[in-house]
Amino acid sequence: MRGLADTTRIGEFMRVLGRIARQPCRIYFTGGTTAVLYGWRESTVDIDLSFSPESDEIFRALPELKELLNINIELASPSDFIPPLPGWEERSIFIVREGSIDFFHLDPYSQALAKIERGHAKDIDDIKDMKASGLIDTRKLAELFEKIEPDLYRYPAIDPPTFRRSVILFAGEDIG
Repeated sequence: MRGLADTTRIGEFMRVLGRIARQPCRIYFTGGTTAVLYGWRESTVDIDLSFSPESDEIFRALPELKELLNINIELASPSDFIPPLPGWEERSIFIVREGSIDFFHLDPYSQALAKIERGHAKDIDDIKDMKASGLIDTRKLAELFEKIEPDLYRYPAIDPPTFRRSVILFAGEDIG
């Protein structure tokens, strides 16, 4: 069993990957990784990430880094679970540049809506922390949900009425 990813291990992951990569790339952290880096949790089971552009160099480095740093690394993004939100790249939050890699927290609204859809207790706690930290506004969250709602049919695991009710419960009167 690999160790938990805390701020030290996540920082080391960024430094080592930054030394390995030769081509410019953007790495987007999501889920527990964002929660750890913001200080809402002390650790997470794995480093969830996506990157652009796709790079064989990065794909090849990840298994090696898992072993070297004794951490779990998962390729995961909110767009694996819900439709991509318009403007998500512009709302992603820059963390640091290491070598030719720019590291970001993936758009908090995308993360929040994916977490609402999943509905796990830890996810709901993360969303509350996002709101308390000022990373999301419930009115904007509701507006973005309404923009992706017509495309939910592309995600057969989602029950659109249940997802809508969950967003309403979280956003309150900001969605009708």
